[in-house]
Formats: sequence, C-alpha cells, structure tokens
Amino acid sequence: MVSLALNIIPDGPIEEVIELVQVAENSGYSTCRLYDEGLATHDVYVVSSAVALATSNMLVGPGITNPFTRHPGQTAVAHASLAELSGGRAVAGFGAGGSLTLDALGLSRSRPVVSLRELIRVCRGLWSGEQVDFEGETVRLHQATMARPYQDIPIWLAGRGPRVLTLGGELADGVILDFLHETTLSASVDTVRKGAAISGNSVDLSYSTSIVMTDGDLEAVRPHMTYRLCDSPTDIREQIGMTDEDVERIRNAMADGLHVAAQYVSDDWVLPFVIHGTEDECRAQLTELVETHMLSEFMIPVFEMQDQRDYVERVGRLFDHH
Repeated sequence: MVSLALNIIPDGPIEEVIELVQVAENSGYSTCRLYDEGLATHDVYVVSSAVALATSNMLVGPGITNPFTRHPGQTAVAHASLAELSGGRAVAGFGAGGSLTLDALGLSRSRPVVSLRELIRVCRGLWSGEQVDFEGETVRLHQATMARPYQDIPIWLAGRGPRVLTLGGELADGVILDFLHETTLSASVDTVRKGAAISGNSVDLSYSTSIVMTDGDLEAVRPHMTYRLCDSPTDIREQIGMTDEDVERIRNAMADGLHVAAQYVSDDWVLPFVIHGTEDECRAQLTELVETHMLSEFMIPVFEMQDQRDYVERVGRLFDHH
C-alpha cells in the first residue's frame, strides 16, 4: 500500500501551513515534509515543531535540508528535539541543496556526496547516545555527545545524480526521487537498487512530482520549475531543448522572484517532469508508477499559486483506490 506525503514550502503565514497540514492528515496523508530553503522560507525546524504539535499521526521533518547551511551536529540535535516533541514522529530528509537555498547565502555544493555521507554518519552516531569523535573531510566532532539523544529517526536521501542515488541506496532508510524527467525514472530507481545491493540495505522509495489536472495546477508548478530546470543535468536540458542562454536568463530573473523567472519556462519543459491529464488519467499513471517501481510513497509538493486545500483534497482522492 503506497503512502501519501505532502511537501510544503513554508514561506507564507505559519498558521496557514498548519491548517493545510491538518487538511492533509484528514485526507489520508501520512507524512509532511517541509522545504528548507534558507532565507526564502521560515525556519524549517520551527515550522516542523508547530506542525508536530498540530497533528497526531503524521511523520514530520525537513524535505529536504542540506549539509552546508548548518553544522551536521546541529542538524542531529534539531531532529532529536523534533522526535521527542512529536512522540517519535520525526523524519529526516537530506540532500545536497539547490540554487534557491545556497546562492543567497554565498554557499556552494562542495563535495556533496562526501558531505551527505558524513552528515548521515554524524547524525546516526549522535542519535545513538554514544560519544562521537569524528575527523571527516567536511566536518569534525570532538568528544561530542547529545544531551537528549533519540534513536531510530528514519533518514531519507533526495537526489538526482548517480553518486547521491547510490549513496541513498547504500545508507539511507529511504530515497526520494524528485521531479525527474519521464525518461530517467527507471534508470534512477535501478541506481538506488544497485546502491542497496552494495551494503545489503533495504531501502524504501518515494517519488515526488506535481500532479497537473487543471490549467491552474500547471501555472502553480511553473515558477518552481525554474530552479529545478537550472539544476538539471546537462543531458536533460539538451533533451528538452533548453540552452545555456535559457539557464542564464532564468537564473538572472530569479533574483526578482520565481514568478518573474517563470515567464521563460515553456509548457514543453514542464510536462515531461509531471503527471498530467484528467483525474482518471492521472490515477492510471500513478498506479503504473507505483507498481512498476515498487514505490512505498508518493509525495506531492504544494505551491502558493493554487487553491491549496482543494489541491490537497483532489490529490488525496486519487489515492482512495490504492
């Protein structure tokens, strides 16, 4: 049985985020992941705590946070605190971070695979309650212990590149595949499975993309394809006919807001990355995705340019038959 997760950008009033998550919980969603986009959103752990207090069953946590904006030790403490507050409902979501998060802070994705591997190792070490002495390539801890450790917090790793996906299969509890071009999903799943075979790991799979059933749904996702397209691999950009000049134009426009940059994103660039069609067509596509790739979770992002409550409820109904 596939579970349904909600992915929210917490950039509006926190009260509205809480209300939407409560709608989702009542509509059968089992997890709420909150974007960690640095200066572009509220603090992910403050909002996660508010969501945890306002819900009773949903897992909650960042979806995703990165190894660069906080010391991994602080990330470990934040998750342990959230786990205690929520009665064990914390879930960690890690990834390399993107341009929307890192550019404004003057940070780069330096050695992302090494950084993620060390983030996972540090968190699990500290959560175990043991003293951690760690001399990594990107992070150090000296006689570090956590005042209130919390074990068994699941770690989900999100990524697109083969090295990150292999790492996720090897070490993580779950891997999130996010907004992949329709021609690359199968290869990405295979990469995760091969990573799991390296260590004998049992790994869950989540796929996340928008479900476009109306013109309004399409317009809601378009601004958020800006940074995703800019961060896509070169071969994918070439496949959809997106040039380096297009990337530069979108990146420059993003400084004035995603909605300004969205005018340079065509429908043909968006549709290969989303599930689209009538309600019945979308349900059929979802069923095929879940069965073909043995997904344990499907996660939908919710954006500001839509009736969010209506969207959450509409998507929830698609899963009534699963």
